Amino acid sequence: MTERIVAFGEAALLVELDQRIDPAVAARAAAIADAWEALGHGRAVPAYASVLLRYDPLGLDAADAERAARAAMDTPGDPGAFETGRTVDIPTRYDGPDLEDVARASGLAVAEVVAAHTGRDHLAYFLGFMPGFAYCAGLDPRIVAPRLPSPRARVPAGSVAIADGQTAVYPNASPGGWRLIGATEVAIFDPGRDPAALIRPGDRVRFVAL
Repeated sequence: MTERIVAFGEAALLVELDQRIDPAVAARAAAIADAWEALGHGRAVPAYASVLLRYDPLGLDAADAERAARAAMDTPGDPGAFETGRTVDIPTRYDGPDLEDVARASGLAVAEVVAAHTGRDHLAYFLGFMPGFAYCAGLDPRIVAPRLPSPRARVPAGSVAIADGQTAVYPNASPGGWRLIGATEVAIFDPGRDPAALIRPGDRVRFVAL
């Protein structure tokens, strides 16, 4: 896919990069976000392969915003700089309501799903959806876990979830459509802690079975 900039409402631009989940692409998204914020035009929100660039349309017209965005895109991304070198262990009780369904869909025993989930590190690419919710990629490809057809009205805080090759922990109770395979007692987001979010972009997340 060719990189492009598209309008995202009247006060933001969306920079779309190579559409793949890859540390090099995530590093480039993070670098563009940092460069945009350094220009002083507004906040930037990086994701897997895109960056949302916010600006004040009263102080910057759309054409100037796009020129500034292209300048920010000249910043190279460094995958080594993106990864923090930290490993965050998440003690997990594997008793989630979707665990058996995931095992059946994957053609695996429940114990094999647990072993696959705990047997590798998952890279946190970005935070979104709610404070502290880290989107972690690298799920074992043997695990088949599409999102639920209809989201649950309430997912308990601490739920360990998987969906579409990703895994995450719900920091707070909320609606959610991911498959729930377990739970943790670890505080994923604590406003009284500095930093409040336990997992940061670039961390390696390791789930440890209790």
